[in-house]
Amino acid sequence: MTQHLVVTAIGTDRTGLVSQLARLVTDCHCNILDSRMAIFGHELTFIMLLAGEPTAISRVEHLLPSLGLELDLLTMMKRTPAHELPPVASHYVLSYQGPDKVGTLRAITALLAQHQVSIAALRSKTIAKDDGQWMEASMTMQFMQDQSVPEVKQAVESLMHELGLTGDFSAQI
Repeated sequence: MTQHLVVTAIGTDRTGLVSQLARLVTDCHCNILDSRMAIFGHELTFIMLLAGEPTAISRVEHLLPSLGLELDLLTMMKRTPAHELPPVASHYVLSYQGPDKVGTLRAITALLAQHQVSIAALRSKTIAKDDGQWMEASMTMQFMQDQSVPEVKQAVESLMHELGLTGDFSAQI
């Protein structure tokens, strides 16, 4: 019976870290089903969803902490059931940009939560411009069959206008 494990590793970015983590997974006879990696400042964040037989997953759980110490990484793990895809009717992408203000992302995500819209992916960043800090964000949203996309789109566009943001709300192709 296949089991699943979410693994997160955080530490100062250095060449070869992802390779060493992937080697441990491979040596333990697990498969990486999904992964994400990002650099924040000088810190690497690497997240993986692993699958394997119970003994293989247990071996990763046993060996990862010592590898983390060796590589000076903070590591976390959590077993999880297999991911079941929800009955998503459509995917939309919301991209927006504007002056960087505290609370912008919270306001947008709170509105989506109020409308029961699931966020499948999110990326935001602040960049320096001649006239100050500028924020850019992009998120993929999942809509179920019974959700009103036009209603949510109108609410999001109204909030973006209130917040002084420009952007696009469109179907993912």
